[in-house]
Amino acid sequence: MLSPYARLVRAGFLRHSTYRTATLAGLATNTVFGLLRVSVLLAVVAASGSAAGYDAAGVGTFVWLGQGLLAVVVLWGDPELSQRVRSGDVAVDLARPVNLQFTLLATDLGRAGHALLWRFVPPVVFGALVLPLRWPTSPGTLVLFAVTVVLAVALSSTVRFLVELTSFWLLDGRGVRSLYAAVSGVLAGLTVPLAFFPDGVRAAVYATPFPGLLQTPIDVFSERGPTWALVGHQVLWLAGATVMAQVALARATRKLVVQGG
Repeated sequence: MLSPYARLVRAGFLRHSTYRTATLAGLATNTVFGLLRVSVLLAVVAASGSAAGYDAAGVGTFVWLGQGLLAVVVLWGDPELSQRVRSGDVAVDLARPVNLQFTLLATDLGRAGHALLWRFVPPVVFGALVLPLRWPTSPGTLVLFAVTVVLAVALSSTVRFLVELTSFWLLDGRGVRSLYAAVSGVLAGLTVPLAFFPDGVRAAVYATPFPGLLQTPIDVFSERGPTWALVGHQVLWLAGATVMAQVALARATRKLVVQGG
């Protein structure tokens, strides 16, 4: 018999499998933007032969893995929890005999599983047809890459949960969500590889959880950098963010009770 969280993972997968048109539209958009991004970065590489250790194959791998992972990891927040806080429906969620954060995480893992099949694989296959990609030299790298993707999804879900919890105090989370969307794309390595940043700036960025969302899985797949240190960065931030989320949820719950929710 499946646990409630396992059922939620399955429900998350089935829920997103019903939106076939939206999936195809998102896939087409990701592919077009991938072509634009790879064209710009190839021009940068062509000017000097390589940039920060990236050649044509490195750029192709960075762009197409990033475009595929974007739908799997999801950098931008989902307003659903914030809207339920404003409407008061969150009181029903909190009354259920399951943890709200882990409920949303389980659903998000199901969504990510669907996205992995339909939003990750096609762009990477397309990218491999139009450009040479840098493939892992060891099967163990693929296993570790899969681990980093799961960690990235869990970390992204947890951080986004923290962002949405601000609605308990602000009542409208759109401002915080917009700021998070603007910052996360740059610091996660969506815009350009973080290796392009100056050393001091890159060190400051790696003091945040954002590289673990996109750059780390890509670097592990490409076998760039200290692999286990990158995975450790993800694990540490996931553990810390989970603790922060649980503390914030407990305080938000007390605040809701005080307000009469």
